[in-house]
Amino acid sequence: MSRITVHPLACGMTLILEQMPGVRSVGATWLLPAGSASDPEDRLGLCAMWSELLFRGAGGLDSRRQADEMDRLGMSRSADASTFHMHLGFTLLGERLIDALPSMIALVRSPAMEHASIDPTRDLATQAIESLADDPQERAMIALKDLHADPPLNRSGMGTIEGLNAIARDDLVSGWQRQARPRVSGPGKSGSIFAIAGDLAAAGGPDAIAARFETLLADWSGEAPAIHRGRSSTRGTYHHIPDKSSQVQIVLMHDAPPEPHPDSRLERVAANVMSGGMAARLFTEVREKRALCYSVSESYAAERDYGRCVAYVGTTPERAQESLDVLMAELYRVNEPTGRITLEEFDRAMIGIKSGLIFSGESTGARASALAADQHRLGRPRSLEEIARRYAATSLEEVNEYLSRRRLGDVTIVTVGQSGLKRPA
Repeated sequence: MSRITVHPLACGMTLILEQMPGVRSVGATWLLPAGSASDPEDRLGLCAMWSELLFRGAGGLDSRRQADEMDRLGMSRSADASTFHMHLGFTLLGERLIDALPSMIALVRSPAMEHASIDPTRDLATQAIESLADDPQERAMIALKDLHADPPLNRSGMGTIEGLNAIARDDLVSGWQRQARPRVSGPGKSGSIFAIAGDLAAAGGPDAIAARFETLLADWSGEAPAIHRGRSSTRGTYHHIPDKSSQVQIVLMHDAPPEPHPDSRLERVAANVMSGGMAARLFTEVREKRALCYSVSESYAAERDYGRCVAYVGTTPERAQESLDVLMAELYRVNEPTGRITLEEFDRAMIGIKSGLIFSGESTGARASALAADQHRLGRPRSLEEIARRYAATSLEEVNEYLSRRRLGDVTIVTVGQSGLKRPA
């Protein structure tokens, strides 16, 4: 059995620690309130550049010496930006955690952001945007989020060419100082969160780790500004992106329960029924029975204040309209008596969910990420045992009852291909 402890640090950051039996490594996730939604409107791409620059020198070390130090500690590391956060991820042996903490904290407290690194970083971010020309599915997904989500939560995180070109070093430095703070202004807002899972005993145990954090962050303070959410004027619309490709990409999005809502668990079961493998309903109805597409799927993701379902079909121009028609019909049918989930579908979905929980429990990095996400979305971390109990108590009748009162609401559709399609009635 794992044991989770939560330590609200004096600086305002939340530290979460979970001792995992039978492992020698630790995984760590640091969430900082510096995601794409916090980029200034005329500097879109700050977070994309930060995710690269943080590993190009920090704490008085240049890029090479920083890399050498982290390699010496056996530390794998990553940085990527989401809507709300900059995600820093680390994996290393538990016995080296205490020694590695100063290097981790230096990334946030004193990144170099040297002049010589700015233009190469900008070039990499620009190339990532330009590479979308060869990835129509990703272009469709970015356009879908832009149309459906409320601003500024509708940004891709890659930024824009115009925004990247406008960014100077002063913008990067001052922006990071503004956003990389332990707290966020406003009541009920989660600020920075640091979660560690794995062999904590090798690092002296939770109390010793928490004490080390208190010492290293004794002079860290401040609040990042809260994000003010607008209202989308394009949710529920249809948008076509012309493309010469011989394939057609179809994506759609509708709202779903936020993570704290009791129905989020039931929505996750329904999503696994619809798209949980080769025996899932969408694969069977759209691909196998009718041979309409080469790929079809649906996914559900939930945040603290909202949730979304995204469905995708990749097909040919000749079959595109029927693929969209059948996809939409199946998404609506599951809410009707004729589309009730069967016991076989339910059992298969639950096996998939439980398998995912088991696999996530074998990775210290995955556990650290899940603990941090729970703290942000729910205000507290959950053990795998607690999550498993919730799903074990879920019944087929409960899921079907939820679906009987569930409505898709506004459905936003984006297609990429040679010709536009007709939105299904």
